[in-house]
Amino acid sequence: MTATRSIGFIGLGTMGGPMAANLVRAGHRVTGYDLAAPAREQAAAQGVMIAVSAAEAVGDADVVLTMLPTGRHVLDSYGELTEAASGALFIDCSTIAVGDARVAADLARVAGHRAVDAPVSGGVAGAEAASLTFMVGADDTDFAEAEPVLAAMGRRVVHCGASGAGQAAKICNNMILGVSMIAVSEAFVLGESLGLSHQVLYDVASTASGQCWALTGNCPVPGPVPTSPANRDYAAGFAAALMAKDLGLAADAAAASAVPAELGRRASELFAAFAQDGAGGLDFSAIITTLRKDTA
Repeated sequence: MTATRSIGFIGLGTMGGPMAANLVRAGHRVTGYDLAAPAREQAAAQGVMIAVSAAEAVGDADVVLTMLPTGRHVLDSYGELTEAASGALFIDCSTIAVGDARVAADLARVAGHRAVDAPVSGGVAGAEAASLTFMVGADDTDFAEAEPVLAAMGRRVVHCGASGAGQAAKICNNMILGVSMIAVSEAFVLGESLGLSHQVLYDVASTASGQCWALTGNCPVPGPVPTSPANRDYAAGFAAALMAKDLGLAADAAAASAVPAELGRRASELFAAFAQDGAGGLDFSAIITTLRKDTA
């Protein structure tokens, strides 16, 4: 049985709230904080003890978890969270730049703590079902300690390397996903113009060389995959704005590494424009709607 930990959880939003709730269900003592009152209230209803500040949330924690929107938020929080017990294990589950993850790890270590970057894949549904995949950057000792905590929130925990490696794996994975979703969407738009039904194209591609998760798990048209957001007016499982953010991180990393990544860069541009056009709250599969407009 996993030992009970005292966990401070900063960031109780659409991802962090369910993750904190799963830690409570696993028997851990979780004290959380979020700037938004509705997030605090929902977490409290799931058994998370709510602190009046981030510093109070980590006051007696031996594990500090953060799930925040940007690298700047993570760096600012790491600069402020000095109240945690010496030697606390800091686990950041946000998706941020590789460089920011390494700086955050350095800040934690200078303050006498340990650091792990552990971004996630699986979206809100995965957070709620405790079926997330964690991509972890840490040394071997810290990974071994973090793994059972992460396992309470996910189905798969992968040690990717040293600090920053988890973030590197996340942005590479999401570059694949973003490009795949555009390719799948373009194929359906082309199929429509050629007289193919959505079901026929799905039945062929899902059992042939076009098979991929963007098709079989998150199909961008209603019908073939009943659980896909396309059947719910593209209510977000993974919001387009978040995909735009992740693809931007990937594009920046590619530029810094002198990697052409032409498809990744173009995908970043398309999703950024889509999100800026007011569709950022929709599921990322809704990108098909703007591709249809482009061909109209």
